[in-house]
Amino acid sequence: MNILQLGTGDIAELVSRTDWEALPLGAPEAWPHALRTIFNLMLNSKFPMFVAWGPQLAFLYNDAYSEILGQKHPKALGRPFADIWSEIWDDILPIINKALAGEASFFENLPLTMLRKGFTEQTWFTFSYSPVSDESGVICGVYCTCTETTRQVLAERERRDEIDRLRDFFQQAPGIMAILRHPSHTFELANQAYYQLVGNRELVGRTVREALPEVEGQGLFELLDQVYRSGTPYVGRAVPIKLRRREDGDLEQRFADFVYQPIRDSAGQVSGIFVEGSDVTEAVLVNRALQESEERLRQLANTIPQLAWMARPDGYIHWFNDRFFDYTGKTLEEVEGWGWHVVHPPETAQAGIERYKTLIATGEPFEMKGALRSASGEFRTFFTKTAPLLDAAGNTVQWFGTSTDIHEFEQAQEELRATSRRKDEFLAMLAHELRNPLAPISTAAELLKLPGLKDGQIKATSAIITRQVSHMKQLVDDLLDVSRVTRGLVNLQRKPVSLTDVIRDAVEQINPLIVGKRQSLSVRYSDATAQVLGDHTRLVQVFSNILNNASRYTAEQGEILIQVQIDGGGEHVQVRIIDSGIGLEPQLLPHIFELFTQAERSPDRSQGGLGLGLALVKSLVELHNGKVAARNNDSGQGSEFAVTLPVLGAAPDTSGLANAAASTTDEPSSHRQR
Repeated sequence: MNILQLGTGDIAELVSRTDWEALPLGAPEAWPHALRTIFNLMLNSKFPMFVAWGPQLAFLYNDAYSEILGQKHPKALGRPFADIWSEIWDDILPIINKALAGEASFFENLPLTMLRKGFTEQTWFTFSYSPVSDESGVICGVYCTCTETTRQVLAERERRDEIDRLRDFFQQAPGIMAILRHPSHTFELANQAYYQLVGNRELVGRTVREALPEVEGQGLFELLDQVYRSGTPYVGRAVPIKLRRREDGDLEQRFADFVYQPIRDSAGQVSGIFVEGSDVTEAVLVNRALQESEERLRQLANTIPQLAWMARPDGYIHWFNDRFFDYTGKTLEEVEGWGWHVVHPPETAQAGIERYKTLIATGEPFEMKGALRSASGEFRTFFTKTAPLLDAAGNTVQWFGTSTDIHEFEQAQEELRATSRRKDEFLAMLAHELRNPLAPISTAAELLKLPGLKDGQIKATSAIITRQVSHMKQLVDDLLDVSRVTRGLVNLQRKPVSLTDVIRDAVEQINPLIVGKRQSLSVRYSDATAQVLGDHTRLVQVFSNILNNASRYTAEQGEILIQVQIDGGGEHVQVRIIDSGIGLEPQLLPHIFELFTQAERSPDRSQGGLGLGLALVKSLVELHNGKVAARNNDSGQGSEFAVTLPVLGAAPDTSGLANAAASTTDEPSSHRQR
């Protein structure tokens, strides 16, 4: 026969391409007329169907059923029923046998555990099994129409679970809940919290007037009638209600927050009222006690000398004592809430508010210091201490704070700290500065021990000792007033000074260090006659400190160069001290002339220094109306210090000293010293 007579669609096409000789049913042309009729009916239906025919119950199905088969399609076509659905065979075999015995069956939402998509899944089906007979009336198979109801079953389960969850939520909700129906306000539901509020009495199925007779005359029944008639919700806050919570008990005063919310039916008509709220009796009583306590606290706070204030749990300040208004000159309207920032410095007010909010959020007591502006515009320092006022449950119900004027105390403390700093600076500088002249004295003393010294050598060495001792005496005298130097208050012994003499004496002080490290020191003058108006000893201090640092931070056999040059206008002379040492750390450059800079920033450096001496250098140079600067050399190795001073005029002609090097004697007699 023409296979297309069996129907159209994917399954019909599949039938035409299937090798039926190896399957139980054989070629479609040989199928019984009844089977072809049923199969053709199935192929033209959009409803999932199958027929199982013959001794092996060969399986035929339509396009709609192929979706139920999943990965079993298309191999299932023509195969034995038991092979196709082996995983559910035990479940459906009794139903199949009943159909083969001539009894039809119908099942709704039958659960079946199926393997059709590569994994086991729980499914549900609604279907009917009917017996199918051949032309002679003999039952030869089973015909089934079915639909998968897995989604519907799961959705229904989820809906029921959701209803159960809502019911549990309703019952376990901490707030009171009840549903009243009809104009009589009959209880349909009430949760546990509602029962706790009114006492364990019978509610469901009774009207509110029957269930709560003691409420008559308190206005609540009338409110329910009004909401039902108008359809407008009612919101009550801390509403007083007297209840008899025990059958033999007295009336108790309770307070409740609640909402009467109308319930509307599908036609939009009011059919009931939803009651929701909470028992706030404890909170009301606590607030009453708090208000009484707060009033007593306010009276007390107005008797103390501090500025005092109170705030809500979120930090909103709602009260200040009279001292605050007297000091600031402000009114409550100006500073209430977060407006108090107007009495703080403008540059810190917003940051102060944010910090205050952060501290309030912790719920813990806290302290802080800050400036407050007085009515006259003066800012004074106050110490603020804040603590929470807690209820019986440990919750913050109020904040109380006091601000104490500590302005004079802070000033006294700062003066004490400044005095201590000045003392420490003095002692440190004293030790540092006395060390420099000791070096040439020690060297000269060692020379005097040598046998065979000539009179000239003894005189020269003695002269060094005498000069350095004199210099040390001057240092001791001056260092006794070192704090005045660092503040620029020292009186200089000003007179015309030759820079050539100053540099010579400075080199003499540090020469033992240079000789000990076998370093090369050169001095170059563009004009050896340059004079400045200044203090010779102080200027020697300046250059000996710089040279001392240059030598200490330069390796053995390194080079140090002193360049003296007058600027083009002839108004200033610049002394540049250039070394080939390790250079200056970039992060220290902006701070090297500050006291203790290196000790604070790099305490582990083995070289030490770059702190005390350079701080004194800067002070002394500025006292000479000059300036000093430091930088790293362009070559990337070593550093350079430049001292610029105002030029006074020309000294007696000593131009022959140009390009001369310093020596350990009183006269510059050689070009280079090692």
